[in-house]
Amino acid sequence: MNYLSTRGHPDRKRFCEILLEGLAPDGGLYLPDHYPQVDTATLAKWRNLPYAELAFEILSLYIDDIPPADLKAICAKTYTPEVFGTEEIVPLRELEDGVYLEALSNGPTLAFKDMAMQLLGNLFEYELARRGAELNILGATSGDTGSAAEYAMRGKKGVRVFMTSPDGRMSPFQQAQMFSLQDENIHNIAVTGVFDDCQDIVKAVSNDLGFKRKYRIGTVNSINWARLLAQVVYYFAGYFQATASNDKPVSFTVPSGNFGNVCAGHVARMMGLPIQTLVVATNENDVLDEFFRTGIYRVRAAADTHETSSPSMDISKASNFERFVFDLVSRDAAKLRSLFVDELGGQGRFDLSGDPAFKQAAERFGFKSSRSTHADRLATIRDTDKRFATLVDPHTADGLKAAREHLAPGVPMVVLETALPIKFAATLVEALGHEPARPARFEGIEALPKRVVKLPADAEAVKAYIAQNCD
Repeated sequence: MNYLSTRGHPDRKRFCEILLEGLAPDGGLYLPDHYPQVDTATLAKWRNLPYAELAFEILSLYIDDIPPADLKAICAKTYTPEVFGTEEIVPLRELEDGVYLEALSNGPTLAFKDMAMQLLGNLFEYELARRGAELNILGATSGDTGSAAEYAMRGKKGVRVFMTSPDGRMSPFQQAQMFSLQDENIHNIAVTGVFDDCQDIVKAVSNDLGFKRKYRIGTVNSINWARLLAQVVYYFAGYFQATASNDKPVSFTVPSGNFGNVCAGHVARMMGLPIQTLVVATNENDVLDEFFRTGIYRVRAAADTHETSSPSMDISKASNFERFVFDLVSRDAAKLRSLFVDELGGQGRFDLSGDPAFKQAAERFGFKSSRSTHADRLATIRDTDKRFATLVDPHTADGLKAAREHLAPGVPMVVLETALPIKFAATLVEALGHEPARPARFEGIEALPKRVVKLPADAEAVKAYIAQNCD
């Protein structure tokens, strides 16, 4: 399997090369040169596999430069009941008629990001040991990526993590999860700005090829294909639990900010998984909902990025959206580059409303979208607690609202859970009048000593900090 850049760079690379690289040299994102096709017979063979074995089967289609026995061992080491709490790893349950919740938040940091990040940590450690190399990971987080990455990489040989986050824009629990870590290889950087500023810094540093090579910079954000690939697995696992046979379609609703989670669903669908609809659930930062309604992709300035009660989705520049648009424009790299470099880079927007490709977003690729507000989240949290004795976090509440707006008779709708409610306790208290349950291992986490540095939203300042802590 070879990988190519969305922006047309001539190089073709293998999986382990792009695992450690992040962005392509031309600033594009890596995608496989084709999506392996999964037929009905293969789905039948996979249907009853344990999660770790299912992961191995799917990853093997994309990773052919790690010996199969080693890849199988990495999957077995990653996806265990001890780490994820249950034998199913991602158990599914029916919440109401036709609406299901897929539990993705039982990992070490109580968020769906653990599903991919735990695998990424083990892949990094394996490949760095094989090369006798080191890697400095630069990431950006709006809440959950940071803690998931840090918990996955802490203590790993040959790995340092430099994680940027928007100062003051995460929940106290999310901040405490990250900033309380005292491991020498973990560095937290609170940036004066919003998540998009953090993401821009990561891209700017990654695009400085000299600095990137000198300091061996890699990424854990979903611009890293390996992370998105790991997320493909739980779409298959959710499908198998929601159906009894492979002739039945299923839809998924995905709370979306950076488009990585739902892009993994797009990949699963392109592989042949019978997904009817992929519903993109947004909050007040509705750049993605606006595109799927109108065909116009319009990023927002930092001043126009709302601070909401589903903060992990407070994103107005969705990095992984480029991967989907690449497929939407029939993998025309020149057209993609014109949209993202010339139009988006120059005008802050591009318009596909009059392009025949835009109709394909729904008709061929199955995308629909929805938008929620703070009032919607509170109402959904209250309703879900009252009717089903189930607590959901604000992002999952965004997903439930969207799911109910796009139900189709006879088609199960699977909502991907985002995080456990305790990570957003203030909103749960506002909705219900009491705090959600807290796992014992996180008691008093907010009071622990914090290890974090504050820096301006400036790539040069972040590069200087990295250099200082690598020498």
